[in-house]
Amino acid sequence: MSEERKSPNMFGWMLGASIVSIFILLQVTQNVLIIGVAMLLVFYVVLPVPFVRYHFKKRGVKLSQVFFFRGTLRWLLPVLGLTVLVTSFSVSIYWLQLRGLMSIAPTAVELALMPQPFPDTLWYLVATGFILAVIAPIAEEFVFRGLILNWLVAGFGFWKGIGLSSLIFGIFHINFFGAFLFAVMASLLYLKTGNLLVPILLHSANNFVAVYQSFVNPSFPQWLMISSINDLYAKSVPNLIVLAGSLTLLLFIIAWLARGLEDKIEETRVF
Repeated sequence: MSEERKSPNMFGWMLGASIVSIFILLQVTQNVLIIGVAMLLVFYVVLPVPFVRYHFKKRGVKLSQVFFFRGTLRWLLPVLGLTVLVTSFSVSIYWLQLRGLMSIAPTAVELALMPQPFPDTLWYLVATGFILAVIAPIAEEFVFRGLILNWLVAGFGFWKGIGLSSLIFGIFHINFFGAFLFAVMASLLYLKTGNLLVPILLHSANNFVAVYQSFVNPSFPQWLMISSINDLYAKSVPNLIVLAGSLTLLLFIIAWLARGLEDKIEETRVF
C-alpha cells in the first residue's frame, strides 16, 4: 500500500521538477530550441520511464520477457513492407479527411496545408529527429502496447482490448485514422511475437519517414503528397488507388496476424 501511495507522489514530484527545470532553462538560456528539445525529453523519457518501470515491477515483469533480440531478424523485411503500407495508407487517408473537410471547414484545411517553418539549426534538427524517430517509438510502444494494451486485453478481451488501446493511441495523433490502423498493426505484432522490439522497429521506421517528410522533403512522395488545395483535386486518383490498395492489404495482414492469436495469448501473456 505504501508503494502504491508513493507512485503518484513520485510522478507528481517528477512532473513538478520537470516544469521547474524547463522554466529555469528558459530564464538562463532564453533559447526556445533548447526548451523544445528539453520538453520532448521530458515527455518521452522523464515521465514514461518511471511509469513503465513501476508497473513492470509491480506485476513482476522483467524487461527480458517483453524485449529481446531473439527471432527479430526474420521480422525485418515484413516490418519494412508494413512501413510502406502504413505510410501509404496514412498519406491517402489524410487526403480523404482533408477532402471531406473542404466542404464544411475550408479554413481548417488551409491551415492544415500551410507550410510549417522549421529552424535551420543543425543540432536542433538532429536532436529532434533522433528523439522522434528513436526515443519516441520506444517510449510509446512500452506505454501503449507494453502497458495499456495488456491491461485492456486482460480486462475486455482480445479485439476490444486492441480496439480501445488503438483508439487511445489515435486520439494523441493528428491523423487519427492512420494512427489507429497503425496501432492495430503494432498491437498484433506485439501479441504475435511477445516482443516489443518488433512494433518498436515498425514505429521507428514509420516515424523516420515522417521526420524525413517534415525536415527534408515535405512533398515526399510527390505524386501522392498533398501540399495545396489544388492537390486535393489534382491527386484524387492516385490517392484513391493507394487508399483502396493499402487498406485491402493491411486488412488481409491483420486477419492473418490475428489467426489463432486469441487462444495463444492466453497461454503466453505476462500481465
